Amino acid sequence: MCGLLGFVLLLLAHQAHGYSYLMVLHTASKSHHTVGAALSKGLLAAGHEVTLISAFPQTKPLEKLIDVNTPNTINAMAKHKTRILDNAQLSVVQRYPRIHRMGLDLAEDLAVQELLKEQRSYDAVIVEAFMNDAHYGFAEHFGDAPLIALSTLGATGWTSDLVGTPSPPSYVPHSLLQFSDRMDFGQRAQNLGFHIFEYFYQRWFHLPRQEALYRQYFPNNTQDFYEMRRSTSLVLLNNHMSISAARPYAPNMIEVGGMHIDRRDRQPLPQDIEEFIQGSQHGVIYFSLGSSLNSKDLPRGKRRAIVETLRGLKQRILWKFEDEHLPDKPANVFISSWFPQADILAHDKVIAFITHGGLLSTTESIYHGKPVLGIPFFGDQFMNMANAESAGFGLTLAYHQLTANRFRAAIERITSDSSYTEQARAMSSRFRDQLVAPLERAVFWVEHVTRHKGARYLRSACQDLSLVEYHNLDVLGTLLAGLGVVMGLCFTLIRFLVVNVWDGKRKEKMH
Repeated sequence: MCGLLGFVLLLLAHQAHGYSYLMVLHTASKSHHTVGAALSKGLLAAGHEVTLISAFPQTKPLEKLIDVNTPNTINAMAKHKTRILDNAQLSVVQRYPRIHRMGLDLAEDLAVQELLKEQRSYDAVIVEAFMNDAHYGFAEHFGDAPLIALSTLGATGWTSDLVGTPSPPSYVPHSLLQFSDRMDFGQRAQNLGFHIFEYFYQRWFHLPRQEALYRQYFPNNTQDFYEMRRSTSLVLLNNHMSISAARPYAPNMIEVGGMHIDRRDRQPLPQDIEEFIQGSQHGVIYFSLGSSLNSKDLPRGKRRAIVETLRGLKQRILWKFEDEHLPDKPANVFISSWFPQADILAHDKVIAFITHGGLLSTTESIYHGKPVLGIPFFGDQFMNMANAESAGFGLTLAYHQLTANRFRAAIERITSDSSYTEQARAMSSRFRDQLVAPLERAVFWVEHVTRHKGARYLRSACQDLSLVEYHNLDVLGTLLAGLGVVMGLCFTLIRFLVVNVWDGKRKEKMH
């Protein structure tokens, strides 16, 4: 009897310490959702309750997970997905306003009016940070909860700003530029110029529009929009120092890259895929352009160049192609609208990955030690592939330069030069060499700022400084002004001595 009572008390104690979280995943992008869903399941496993706002409700209900479905965001995202190929032809300055337009549309189309009417509170609010600053108002609306931002990318201009993370443009490339941390003079100039452009675009165009949405949907919030952003308790980054360039972070910006990766042993593949792989004498190449861009939507000319190239390879290819009918499909190509990507990359006979360069795909490729050939289209894909090239485990082929000859040359290089595979395996070794698993680290920090009511002691003092104070422009101005006064006095004194003393003595000698 005592044992049973003790067990019941233990269960009650566990429930008493469980927190309630609201998580907002607004992008209606399957890859972005994968990262947030991994964190939600980690929190559930730790005994907490999660209310999840997203466009992808669970196919199988999970205990303590409350789905709030937002199908409107799928339509908002769909119209921007249709422009991916067109946007890939534009310069980054031309693409930037379009990216923010997408963020504004997604923020505005989040239909959660019924949830907003609920009179309840949460222990913390976790919001995906992707050009949706208005959504940070959920934190105050639901009981002045600590605000936690989740970046499915690495540190960006719209996340570093939340906690005061420094981003020196001399060696921290912008996430939309195809630069590594080793930039020459011209690249540093471009990087600095784009950082300045982003700073003014954010403050003159993007943030005022987000502030208007914030005031519209959270009229009872008392916190100033800009102060709310600077009060962010924690930012979680889907990144890790072992797979990207080293850079500084504020204490409450934590890298948790790879928390979506299932660390179990490779699961058995479907029989037809396994047989196709095992029948290859020269290895298998996995080819996927991710979830936002479909291979079937590529222009006919580009698709013809790809098919022609794949037909001439000695390897077999698993190609994520979203139409069961591929005209003139090569015999060495297996097509499907979906593949178990992680289990395929873990297969010993898979020797390379042709990818769009998304962060989830490159991270999984590194985890499984596979070299990559990237064809980036938008967002951080350009920087991810620049990092892959700089680290020596990948090659980039620009979409507008994709021809049969160039595609084949790139594939032959990535598959024949063993240095790419060796470097991918070396990176896999150091990425796996972590004290705790990324998901465990993410759950700990979420619980930490929840336990300590936002953990204000992690907040950098730079958040209270103006641009002038942060860069010491007032101090430098005062010093330069003081130096100018001293130099002016010295000049005046010297002029006085020359005119009244030296000239006077010279005149006396003449007389």
